[in-house]
Amino acid sequence: MKKLIILGAFILTAGLLNAQTQTKKVNQRQGNQKERIKQGAKSGELTKKETKQVIKQQRDIRKTKKVAKADGVVTKKEKAIIHKKQTAASRNIKRKKNNDKIRK
Repeated sequence: MKKLIILGAFILTAGLLNAQTQTKKVNQRQGNQKERIKQGAKSGELTKKETKQVIKQQRDIRKTKKVAKADGVVTKKEKAIIHKKQTAASRNIKRKKNNDKIRK
């Protein structure tokens, strides 16, 4: 019984580590987007409202990633969904930073 519990814990840990390594590019991309948002808010390229909107989008991506990793495996379909959301967020950040609205 003890061996079975240890084996189960080992498999669960290995699965979670595998899920973590499957999202390295996602993590890097989100870090880049976070920096772009921070820089845009600091420089005045993003208004407070725009900043809140893009931050909300980043929160949604993190939630999607968390759900995808919950079972220990990130499937191709889940990766595609996350990638699609990140692409939309990136486009949104760019559009909002370059719309000539002045930060208040």
